[in-house]
Amino acid sequence: MASVGVQMRRAKVDGMISPSPQPVLRADAWRPLLRIALTLLAILAVAMRPAMAQSILRDAETEALFQDMMDPLLVAAGLQPGQVRVHLLGDPSINAFVAGSQDVYVFAGLIEAADTAEEVQGVLAHELGHVIGGHAIRVNDGAKTATGISLLSLVLGAAAIAAGGADAGLGIIMAGQQAALGKFLAFSRVQESTADAAGAQYLSKAGISGRGSLAFFKKLQNLEFRYAVKQDDDQAYGRTHPMSGDRIQALREVYVIDPAWAKPADPVIEKRFQRIKAKLSGFMTDPDRTLRKFPETNTSIPARYARAYAWHRSAYPQKALAEVDALLKTDPSDPYFLELEGQVLLESGRPREAIPALRKAVTLSRSQPLISATLGHALIATEDPANFAEAEEVLKTAVALDNQNPFAWYQLGIVYANKGDQARAALASAERYTLQGGQAALALRNAEMAMQGLAQDTPDWIRAQDIALVARAEVEQERKRR
Repeated sequence: MASVGVQMRRAKVDGMISPSPQPVLRADAWRPLLRIALTLLAILAVAMRPAMAQSILRDAETEALFQDMMDPLLVAAGLQPGQVRVHLLGDPSINAFVAGSQDVYVFAGLIEAADTAEEVQGVLAHELGHVIGGHAIRVNDGAKTATGISLLSLVLGAAAIAAGGADAGLGIIMAGQQAALGKFLAFSRVQESTADAAGAQYLSKAGISGRGSLAFFKKLQNLEFRYAVKQDDDQAYGRTHPMSGDRIQALREVYVIDPAWAKPADPVIEKRFQRIKAKLSGFMTDPDRTLRKFPETNTSIPARYARAYAWHRSAYPQKALAEVDALLKTDPSDPYFLELEGQVLLESGRPREAIPALRKAVTLSRSQPLISATLGHALIATEDPANFAEAEEVLKTAVALDNQNPFAWYQLGIVYANKGDQARAALASAERYTLQGGQAALALRNAEMAMQGLAQDTPDWIRAQDIALVARAEVEQERKRR
């Protein structure tokens, strides 16, 4: 697994009003207003930006499983396989969300909390409901309506206070904030209920039982009970999501009469999910905890997977390789076992020994781009010029199949620089900085350097020009914000 930083687009809400200094209200009179206003602003801030900067975990095996879990749901929703991508975030929260129109983000904590693949598919079906419903776009409409109510109440309230009506002004502001908050929360709850219903429909059409969906909602309800979240109507009013108990009751009526309700889970998908879950545990969790959870008496594939990562993270490469060797004995042609062997060797300072396993993994995975990028890294890490031609070949294939990997672009830039092709080295750096977010100035500088050394109107020159145009616009926007 590899971690890649991603910067989501953020929206900023500015709106400060400086009221007249008199009359002065008592400090305690402002507290209810402050509480409501802060709650509203926090919710609107979340609504108007899909996510804060998060760390995306990229792993070939995990991404392949997610896509195989999502594709039947996409077909059921009338889309094409692969049209919506699922990304894994390295966050322990139990959460998932939609950003943009074709990207679903699942938190590592959700995978850890789920017991079965069907539970995760229930979540994916729900998030697909948001995608089809355009909720990631429409949520801004609800936020704008609430903001309009909120700002209007602030203006009217400030005017009343300035005219000497302190109590009336405070009342206007509080009423407006309450109305705005209620408007937005109601808007959000409707979207969630709509996504629940759509998700149930997609599961049914895909022939996937809703048992997993109900089981996961039950987990959420148990968390509400654990943290003493009240289940009354007043509590439901102040939430962005319907109460889990209400969702379970509504969905159960749909699922139990569905023909797919009693259908057994896909054993292949479930087996792959348990591998991924253990793999993620070994990668994310404290190694000591992982080793306690998966003791050496447990010789299953998921347990060996988890221990291999735990030993590797603990700087015991030989113990990690022993677990990998045991995995390869069960299936010598598994590309992900071979990838792990190469990763352990490479990151333990033995890149030359890592190359055979990674070459085989690339071949068996049909040049899977993340594995190809790792092979390219190993070839470069040998510092042997004889390996650079092969590194260039596999890295160019990697970015052609997946141009969203900044590390692959970085490695390709090293290859170009080593052979004296400074223009394409600069272009590779421009690609990398574009993907990393917040690096528009560096992307622009490298794109302009690339254009100076490339023949005009060639594909590479045109690509450099495109990067420069976008980066220049971002630099100008950033300058204006300052």
